[in-house]
Parts: sequence; C-alpha cells; structure tokens
Amino acid sequence: MTDKMKITQFDRKEWELSAFTQKEKIHTAIYGQPEEASALIAIEIADLIRDKAGRGENCVLGLATGSSPKGVYKELIRLHKEEGLSFNNVYTFNLDEYYPMNPKELQSYVKFMNDNLFDHIDIPDDQVHIPDGTLNEEEVASYCEEYENKIAALGGLDLQLLGIGRTGHVGFNEPGSTMQSKTRMVNLDNITRIDAASDFFGEVHVPRKAITMGVGTIMNARRIIIMAWGEGKAGISQKAIEGPMVEQVPATFLQTHSNTTFVVDEAAAAALTRQNTPWLLGPIDWTTDVTKRAVIWLAQELEKPVLKLTDREYSDHGMSDLLLKEGPAYSINLKVFNLLQHTITGWPGGKPNVEDTYRPERANPAKKRVLIFSPHPDDDVISMGGTFLRLVDQGHEVHVAYQTSGNIAVFDDDVIQYADFFGDLNKEFGQSKDGSSIYQLVLDQIKNKKAGDQDSYEVQKIKGLIRRSEAKAGARYVGVPMEQVHFMDMPFYETGKVKKNPLGPKDIQITADLIREIQPHQIYAAGDLSDPHGTHRVCLSAIFQAVYAIKEEDFMKDCWLWLYRGAWQEWAIEDIEMAVPISPDELMRKRRAIFKHQSQKDSAVFPGSDKREFWQRAEDRNRDTARLYDLLGLPEYEAMEGFKRYHF
Repeated sequence: MTDKMKITQFDRKEWELSAFTQKEKIHTAIYGQPEEASALIAIEIADLIRDKAGRGENCVLGLATGSSPKGVYKELIRLHKEEGLSFNNVYTFNLDEYYPMNPKELQSYVKFMNDNLFDHIDIPDDQVHIPDGTLNEEEVASYCEEYENKIAALGGLDLQLLGIGRTGHVGFNEPGSTMQSKTRMVNLDNITRIDAASDFFGEVHVPRKAITMGVGTIMNARRIIIMAWGEGKAGISQKAIEGPMVEQVPATFLQTHSNTTFVVDEAAAAALTRQNTPWLLGPIDWTTDVTKRAVIWLAQELEKPVLKLTDREYSDHGMSDLLLKEGPAYSINLKVFNLLQHTITGWPGGKPNVEDTYRPERANPAKKRVLIFSPHPDDDVISMGGTFLRLVDQGHEVHVAYQTSGNIAVFDDDVIQYADFFGDLNKEFGQSKDGSSIYQLVLDQIKNKKAGDQDSYEVQKIKGLIRRSEAKAGARYVGVPMEQVHFMDMPFYETGKVKKNPLGPKDIQITADLIREIQPHQIYAAGDLSDPHGTHRVCLSAIFQAVYAIKEEDFMKDCWLWLYRGAWQEWAIEDIEMAVPISPDELMRKRRAIFKHQSQKDSAVFPGSDKREFWQRAEDRNRDTARLYDLLGLPEYEAMEGFKRYHF
C-alpha cells in the first residue's frame, strides 16, 4: 500500500488480522454513533485537502447527497470556520441529480449541496460540478461524456464519498448496472422512488429518471468511503459487505476496489456476522445477553423450541465452547427459557402485591404515573395501543404527550373538506357573515401550490388541528382524560416542509419541563427509528437529552424508560425485555383506536416502503412477535407488544 493510500482514521491492518472479519469482503469500520464516524471521515477528507494543497496540487472529490453525508459536511464546515480549512484547491463532482429537475427546487441536489456545504465554505463556484437536470433529453448523452472528460482532465477522483440505497445502489446505479458503466441517464428503481416519496410529498411526484456517475467512474477513484447509518440499512449493508458480487446489488462491486472503507454505525452493522452471530467466527465472551441471543438464533435456525435443543446441535453450530462453560444443553436451554418467560407480563405497570424479582416491572407503587411520548399523533396507539389500553384499564394515571403536530402528513384534500365543513357550520349557526371565506382561501392556496412547496400558515394550522382532533379522539377512546393529553408542538418540526430544523435547546427544554411536571414512574418512548423522514429519531434524541439533563432530580431515581416499536419495525425477540400479551378483544380495541386517526387511514402521505395500512402493519407485527414466542416454546398468545428498557 502506498503512502497515498494509507488509512489514517480506519485501521485496515487490525481488520485484516481479526478472525471476526473473515466474511467481510470490504474493509469495514463500525462506530457507536453516526456523528463520531462522520467526524472521522471529515478529518480524512480535510487531511487529504491540506496534503494536496501543501504540494501545490488540486484535490478532486466525488460527493454524495442524502442523509448519510450530512454529518460529514457539517464537520467540514466546522473545520473551515474554526480551523481554517480552505477549499480553494478543491474540485467537486456530485454523483447524481434527478431528471428533470430545476436547481432551485426543494428536492434538487444543487440546493441540497448549497444548503449543506457549498454556501458555507470558500470553494470557487467554477470548481463545483453537479449533473444538470435542466437539459433537453437529446443533450444529456454529450453532457455526460463531457462530465467524464472533466474528471479525467483533473487527474481523476482522489476520494469518492458514497451512501447506499435500499436496493444496493451507489449513486443512482440501480440493480442491473454494470461495473464498466459511465455517467449516463438512468431509470429509477421503484424502491428508490418509494424511498424518495417523503421528499416529494408523494411517490407520484418523484421523477422517474436521473443522471448519475457510473459504477466504472466511481471505481476509478483512488479512495472510496461508503457510509450507512441506522437499522434500515443493516440488511443491504450485510449484502454489500459479505454477499456475492452481483449486478443486482451494485455496491458489491466495491469488493474489488483495493482502497474502499465501508463506515457504519452499530445499527447498520447489526446484520454482519461479527455482530449478529460472532460465535460462528471464533471464541467469544459468553455473557448472559450473548448466550440468550445465540440460543434464540439456534432455536429459530432449527425451528425448534428452546427446551428441545441438544448438545449435538450446539456443537454443530459453533457453540461448543458455550457447552464447555455452561453445559449441558438442557441447563443452558432452561436458563434462556426462564429469561424469555420472565419478559412476559400482562401487567405493564407492574402487578401489585406480588414478588417482582423476575418480573419486568416493579410491583410498587401499585398505581403509577405513566408518560407516553408519541412522535406523531398516532404512534401511541399504532405501536403500543394494547399496552396503552392495559395501563388505563389497570388504573394507572396515564399521560400521553404528542411531540409534533404531524401536520405535513395530511392530504390537501382533507384540508379542503374540513375548511368546507367549518364554513358551512359557521353559516348554519350564523357566526360569520361569510362562512365560506376560509374554504375559498385554502382552496386558492392549495390550487396554486406546487408539490413540495411550503404550506401557507392557514393550511398548516388546519392540518395540525385535524391531527390534534384525531389524537384527542384516540385518547378519549382509550380512556385518557383530556387534562392528561399534552400537545408539545416541538419547534424543530413546525416548518411546514418535509425538511425540519435541527433539534434545539427549546425542544429539549419543553420535554424536560413536561417530565418534571408529571414526575412519572414510567416513560414510554418510540425507539422505532426507521420512519422515512427521521422524526422518530429526533424526538427520541430530545427525550434522551432531557432525561440526562434532569436525571439527578429525586423523582427520576424511580423513573424507568421503556422503548416501543411497531409503526416501522419491531424489536427482535432477543432484545425484548417486556412482552405484553394482547387478547383478540384487545387487538380489536387497539384497531378501533388507530381508526380514530382518519387522515392516516387507507393511504398515508408518507407510507414508506410498506404498502399496508398502519393498523395492518401493527397487527401483523404483534402477531409475529407472539408467533415467535410460541415457536420458542413459550405460551401461545393472539398477539404481543414488545418493549426494551433504556438504562440511563
């Protein structure tokens, strides 16, 4: 390896020598949080820029868009403003752009790059290159050839930054792209368009074509860094890193590049063998958590109840050293079976007057104050509706806090319908001379609005009120008094656009103040981080930061934080620390509570890749959780909701 190709931030030598990376065909670095990894990537880019500048050379960077590189760009801006990093010698070439696309549109990658990097650094305008989405179609081929020539004339790409799409695409090189492909016009895969729908206020508005650098162009870069963050990228990252090289997953071509690093956070690394089943690779420390995970994996692999696993099956599946340490098999089986059994409770608030040593929740106090945080106005009933009902039925003081208005997830047609109703109501009861005025106002505003435009103040307010009224209806149905329903309207969300503001001190203060006011014994929060526009992740971050800010206060010493999932994914069985069974009648009550959110019924504005309605997703996931417990040899229930405790 030459000096130019040495990796200063990500230790390739350690990776090459480790037995636990033997299945990985791309050098892979795992970090706890995206922020930490992004900062290290930015440092490598900064070192490269400075090194080239010191030798009087240009630095040629290939840049990516999307959520993955935002942290890198943020750190590069900081390095420029606080540490004097200059971009005067930098030439940039972006991977791709939608076609057709006006550079001033909200979804344009020109606007993205200006907002997230170029407007904040000293790079000369004529050294920035982004594919042109305004060309006539007959001009595209020659433009793409010229794009390639410009890169070649500068000596090629020194470093290419990449994200990875859910199809395994890099840039917009969709499944079927060849390793030799160059910059060109492409048709976007249906999954890619679905994933982009939240940015365009609906899949129907997503362009069907794009201009992209080719795989061959990318592979010619002297250094490649590809990033993946979050649970939603775990499966495709595993395929790219450990799977066979196939055209159906274009990222697998990077396996042949000698200087590529795949940088992931722990969530995106979860499906890698060294994270998921490390006992298959070498000796490990058999902690209780790892033992539980391994035994559940073995039972699911063999489709057998835990108590029926044998010594031979342990040995045949890389778990001989566990037998030597904890065996025989039946002793291990019984230990894990008991751990699973102890997660199951019909008393999510704790069962009064019982021994609670092996129960997931405390018996005392018998009647608890409970605070359920719901990122959107329907996540509470979708993700933990059965437990919500159970907590109320069992007499706990349940508060529910809706963190955002959810106003962008309301169709314009619903606004017109409600405005029309409001106008007719006013006319009927004589409360205004012209009750139809609000109707005509929002009708005109919506008629003149383009896809992705910010809603007017009036339309935003009506959309927020629609979701607020639905949330109240759902809470009333569950049995929560209106004085225990809290609308937080966190400032980061209230932009009227898909793009939100960064989480700020006011968001955290609002959250901390509410927790102080209620002084709960239990907090429930959404740990479901795969929603397509990231609101769940931001809302959870606000809760964590608020909790840490007040954790030394006396009431917090008796407060437990439980994380739920369900709207976008479910906890793996090995991660569940409290499983609440739901009867057929309770499952129907949960469905009715979800149905109170009529604006999200039938078709949501941001459905993600799952075409099922939210109530169908929730029921299917709850039934799947119950089925998995049953297959492991535990009691059979209609459905179950799973929770993981967060220890702060």
